[in-house]
Amino acid sequence: MPELPEVETTRRGLSPLAAGGRIQSVTVRQPQLRWPVPQAVLSLHDQPVLAIERRAKWLIWRLERGSLLWHLGMSGSFRGWLEAPKPGPHDHIDVQIAQGHLIRYTDPRRFGALLWTEADPLTHPRLAGLGPEPFDEAFDGEYLWRLSRGRRAPVKSFIMDGRVVVGVGNIYACESLFLAGIHPGRAAGRIGRQRYQRLAEAIRRILAQAIEVGGTSLRDFTVGDGTPGYFGQSLQAYGREGLACSNCAQPLRRVVIGQRSTFFCPRCQH
Repeated sequence: MPELPEVETTRRGLSPLAAGGRIQSVTVRQPQLRWPVPQAVLSLHDQPVLAIERRAKWLIWRLERGSLLWHLGMSGSFRGWLEAPKPGPHDHIDVQIAQGHLIRYTDPRRFGALLWTEADPLTHPRLAGLGPEPFDEAFDGEYLWRLSRGRRAPVKSFIMDGRVVVGVGNIYACESLFLAGIHPGRAAGRIGRQRYQRLAEAIRRILAQAIEVGGTSLRDFTVGDGTPGYFGQSLQAYGREGLACSNCAQPLRRVVIGQRSTFFCPRCQH
């Protein structure tokens, strides 16, 4: 599933293609994604695209009157074309920018979503209850320590909870905990302030690095120009079961936490 760096990479790829332009037309070939595509999106012709923003894993197309909310789901991606080829079976939605690119949304598994709101998109039910962004000033070790008091859930599950902090998916949770030297199964409430500060810094560092190189090269993910992300080449823990730890050479292990594969070093992480 595309995580925060992949969605941010997509936003950066789409922004110069759409922001500042006007929607000429919207074509919906598949009206049933994760939820039904609202009929209102078919009537957005001549609407200016003021900006393309991101909140958690949602892309927000701010228009002059309302906003489109896109979620990539498990396998969604965008491509921009000046001369678009004939759509394939998984090419579900086209947005034609007047005198510009045709932006095509492709989603083989159809777990993505396109929603519409005329209100402030940040108050939409899908976004209103989310925690802070990892790069917000409000997100730091003190915040994590305070919120974790009394919690028995594993720290990996804690930081993957979107009500705590957004955008820390499975891959980046494993990588951040490895960098901070914290065992993923340790109870969130049993970690001190200083260790949470290291973890907050690790989360920001890992996500910033992933954004810089275009996200993780998951099988189904491509950025706006169709090229894959390359952070996968820099993974230190995720997917490396049995391989040597880059710090101590101990074989890395895999366990299941919260129904997700979790990779860690039994010597360096405690």
